[in-house]
Amino acid sequence: MQEGGKSKGGIEPVRRINSRGSCAPHLAIRFDSHLFSIDTSRAPKACTQPDAYLITHAHSDHYGKSAMNSPRAVASVQTARALEIRYGREYMGRTFEVGESIMVDEVRINTHPTGHTIGSSAFSWQTETGERVLVTGDVKDYHHLPRCDYLVTEANYGDPYDPSCIFEDDLAGFYEALEEGASFGAYAFGKAQRAVALMRAMGYKDEIGMDEKCLALTQELMKEVAGPLTPINGSGFNVVTPWSLYQVPGRNKYFLTGRRDSHYPTIQLSDHLDFRGLMRMIEHISPRKLLVYHPASERASLLAHYLQQCGMDTTCLDLIEEYVR
Repeated sequence: MQEGGKSKGGIEPVRRINSRGSCAPHLAIRFDSHLFSIDTSRAPKACTQPDAYLITHAHSDHYGKSAMNSPRAVASVQTARALEIRYGREYMGRTFEVGESIMVDEVRINTHPTGHTIGSSAFSWQTETGERVLVTGDVKDYHHLPRCDYLVTEANYGDPYDPSCIFEDDLAGFYEALEEGASFGAYAFGKAQRAVALMRAMGYKDEIGMDEKCLALTQELMKEVAGPLTPINGSGFNVVTPWSLYQVPGRNKYFLTGRRDSHYPTIQLSDHLDFRGLMRMIEHISPRKLLVYHPASERASLLAHYLQQCGMDTTCLDLIEEYVR
């Protein structure tokens, strides 16, 4: 098979050319008589329309803000609700509970949790010839993902040559900071809910202060599991967006991130697999062919090149040669 071309089972990755003459985000998968777009923006009416816009989760770099406007959008109940809260508009597509199957254009799509955010979902289906396709989105926990023949996956920490792509979550450091009465900076969707879940799991039962966006998302997505939440708490623990940390009283503040450019002390806490985790995930799924589709940086091509050197049939977005308009 040619790089970026059609697989033996008739699976063909394609990219859409937008009105500016460049590629729209990510890709679509063409198979049998179907076209499923993956984490991309909505195509204008004059362009080729997919049978579905599969949205793996509600982070902005997966373009649900655009795709949510289409009745052909497909996302989990929690992802749809997170998109509505984040962008202040109604989600127009279909929803499912993660773990359910859903029929889309006469194709049965199975959904699988990935642990990246509340509601994040992988999608899998079979072609008419029996070839199994799996689209992961971003992944924190791969153990619920099935084996497949054709894997479309991420490389957020997929650079084998970058030491920052090897890490462990510092749960001990988080617990120590919690014991000291710290407040935490965390992105409003994803990391903030994980911080609240960890605080509850570590035994903290009192109110947690949050800024407006963190509070709205956490109350809606975690429901009663979140425990008592309140607007920014002047005397207790807080979980707020990093740019709101300055509003929190006290000096004991941490940014929950793997980044190294913060003005605040950091605690390593990631919603992604590191490079080693990605390798274990691929071994677990055992695909015949891989396509690395995210992020829009050199990490996708670096991981694809590394896997090619390991003898795996791998490609990435840059090598896709088929386009639609």
